Amino acid sequence: MSVKSGMTLAQYIERDLGERVRRRRGLPEPLTLAALAEHYQVSVTPVRQAVDSLVAQGVLRKGDNRRLVPGRPTRGKATQGTRRRSARPPESAEATTRRIREDLVRASLRGRARFLREEASAKRYGISRSALRNVFHELAGQGLLEHVPRRGWRLRPFRQDDMRAFLEVRESLELKALELARDRLEPDRLERILAGNRMPRSSTDAPRVDNSLHAYIIECAGNPYIRDFFERHAPYYDLLFEWEDLDREAALETVRQHRSILVALLAGRWSIAREELVRHIRDNHPVLSRVGKGG
Repeated sequence: MSVKSGMTLAQYIERDLGERVRRRRGLPEPLTLAALAEHYQVSVTPVRQAVDSLVAQGVLRKGDNRRLVPGRPTRGKATQGTRRRSARPPESAEATTRRIREDLVRASLRGRARFLREEASAKRYGISRSALRNVFHELAGQGLLEHVPRRGWRLRPFRQDDMRAFLEVRESLELKALELARDRLEPDRLERILAGNRMPRSSTDAPRVDNSLHAYIIECAGNPYIRDFFERHAPYYDLLFEWEDLDREAALETVRQHRSILVALLAGRWSIAREELVRHIRDNHPVLSRVGKGG
């Protein structure tokens, strides 16, 4: 869920509770700080801040037995926040990180390197510079950004040649990893990954993609140099592949290919599993392969 930038949890509670008081609907019983904290699933601190503000506005007043009762809000600017048609809870840190990541992936796919300033970016997403810096450091660790002293954060531009070079090396190393992991793959784990790759049951149902097979093969291979390559270079492309799977047809093909590899592995048909893995690595990026080509 999203909200106008800068809204705190206390501000959301103030706005939402003020609206409930005005309508005399949806109020928890008893109307106490503890009941409100349980209602909003938060600590008492933001509830107390919201209630203090609403009491100052006259929207609430303190009654007997530490309970709150609806009051008569004073007119003027102080009550404007309670007159909004609707209020939405503030965006979670995870949702904000996901939104920033998706925005920057799309910007990267435009193929142009550019610098991002912390102050402007923090204002855009309605978070502090410290919180934004934490997100940017996380994305830098995934290869999407690079911190350049005194200049800011440089966005990595997507290049078709880079992806082709990565996939060539990935194919060689992942096939080697499959060879090394052959006797260490556990059928129960493969069955769980297979179940995680589910075709939709209807035209409105979404396919479910589980990409953990690749990491599992590399883990079972036990080769630190293979693992090092993927830890260094795969995170950026993992972000792009995750974005690509938002396309329904691309996600459907990913599920089909994952299932073909897994069925072959479970049946012990290693040559077929190898062939399906190669096909999956080479031919599973219909959306990304068109980026920058005008198609």
